[in-house]
Amino acid sequence: MAGADGRTYLVDSDVTQPAETQDPPVADTAPVDLTDEERGARLAALNSIIELMRPAVQADGGDLALISADVVSGVVEVQLQGACSSCAVSASTLQGGVDRILRDRLDWVTEVLGGVDDSVDPFVSESMGRGGYVPSF
Repeated sequence: MAGADGRTYLVDSDVTQPAETQDPPVADTAPVDLTDEERGARLAALNSIIELMRPAVQADGGDLALISADVVSGVVEVQLQGACSSCAVSASTLQGGVDRILRDRLDWVTEVLGGVDDSVDPFVSESMGRGGYVPSF
């Protein structure tokens, strides 16, 4: 809704404020108190799902490694290794595969960070590939 002053206003049944001054919703950032058993169960479930995904990545000459996991904040870091280092679709594997599966199956996962192991020589990485797509340089 536009006011007489020309600014856009958000209309709510309780309050009307200029759009640029309305506060965004604040996420619940209260620390989660987990017992050691709950932490262990979350980590075991995460490892189980990582192990479930690994054969699909290994079939193309790569591998999936769990680098770190904060079971309280829900931040998980993974790394694609082997032939994945030279594969142009590694980002799609991380986002469309690993990230989606972890978030779908583990409700506590809030963010999945990932990358590829770039310490491998690109030509060695390329030679490891056995999948349908292996880029050439």
